[in-house]
Amino acid sequence: MEIGELVVASGNEGKIREIEKLFKGVRIIPMREAGFEEEIEETGSSFRENALIKAKAVSRSLGRPALADDSGLCVDFLGGAPGIYSARFSGEGEKANRELLLHRMKDATDRRAHFECAVCLYFPDGRMIFGVGRTDGHILEEERGRRGFGYDSLFYSDDLKKSFGEALAREKNRVSHRARALKDLKERMALIK
Repeated sequence: MEIGELVVASGNEGKIREIEKLFKGVRIIPMREAGFEEEIEETGSSFRENALIKAKAVSRSLGRPALADDSGLCVDFLGGAPGIYSARFSGEGEKANRELLLHRMKDATDRRAHFECAVCLYFPDGRMIFGVGRTDGHILEEERGRRGFGYDSLFYSDDLKKSFGEALAREKNRVSHRARALKDLKERMALIK
């Protein structure tokens, strides 16, 4: 499947760069640059549903193919939380999110966790393609490293053998849930004529 340009339902420069690297030869346009200024409420009950809500809203508004993702941290001891609420776990920002996670995990014997991502490519005619990705690890007892954002300093990557907070961006991007979801999407696109 060939696409000349793609609107991304995000303004996050890191996401945009990651998508540009994978979709070489495709013009990647952040949604605001394409003329989409609305806030999209994520009302889904899964990463997949939220990705679809965002991609569909942008695609239908602009009449162009749109790509969106939703992702978060899922902790086994917390029954998969914070999950789709990862960004607003504490309601008070990233530092408070990390502090709340450590507080809730203080008696945890099982510290396994994973980051999960779903991406959706939505077309104005209603066609859609999904990709999914995940990266496994565990929650550390204290923060390590100052790189990245969100929960990166608390997430020890099984792949990298260090926290995402200690990893260089290129190391993290090689094994990240988003990179894996985008690769999965690209493979599914290749199967469609």
